[in-house]
Amino acid sequence: MEIICYLSSGYPTIESSIEIANDYAKAGCKIIEVDFPSRDPYLEGEYIADRMKKALENCDDYNKYMDFIVSLKRNLPDVKLLVLAYENTVEEIGVDKFIRFCLDNDLKDILLVGLKDDTIKNKIISAGLLVSCYVQFHLPEEEIDLAKRSNGFVYLQAKPYIDQILHPKYKTLKDAVGYLRELGIDRPIYCGVGVHEPKDVTTVKEAGGDAAFVGSAILKLHDDRNAMIEKIKEFKAMC
Repeated sequence: MEIICYLSSGYPTIESSIEIANDYAKAGCKIIEVDFPSRDPYLEGEYIADRMKKALENCDDYNKYMDFIVSLKRNLPDVKLLVLAYENTVEEIGVDKFIRFCLDNDLKDILLVGLKDDTIKNKIISAGLLVSCYVQFHLPEEEIDLAKRSNGFVYLQAKPYIDQILHPKYKTLKDAVGYLRELGIDRPIYCGVGVHEPKDVTTVKEAGGDAAFVGSAILKLHDDRNAMIEKIKEFKAMC
């Protein structure tokens, strides 16, 4: 069981992102979700979207972001990197170039979001990369079907929203993880959305999740690195 910390590439600068990643590792984080900032991050909330916008204002050259990710891979050999990219960003980089970049640098786990259809996703999978799939807490049948047919980790919603209607049979995170396993999904199940406190990591662990995504609780401490490191350690201790 691990925690996954989110890293906003290039926010506020690429140099500061390198320092933050080093602090993540120093605090014991073994998995980092690193993004390519998108010019149209329409699925993000205002907080993450604003970070992506400001990153691109400082550096809009995706080649430099690729160099940045390669440097993380080289300098943090004990940390696993999950690469998040919008389909519109992959198209701008060039699908073949993006695939070659990931393969050449052993960046196998991809969170590909904002899909128009399955064309680019299927091409990435055919190249040997692993594309994750998102499953909401109430386990919609279409998302379950995609999870069964995908080849990457399952990103499972960790907590329901206040007004979210629950599945009539599987009403807890443990129920949801168990159901996915019953369906034969033996790939990692990483749980996120709603993991705001260390006790939430315990919930993911007890449910049988393989890792917990920790986002804003850490991102909002970037201006106080000592506090950020201590908070990561608190989350990590629950693993």
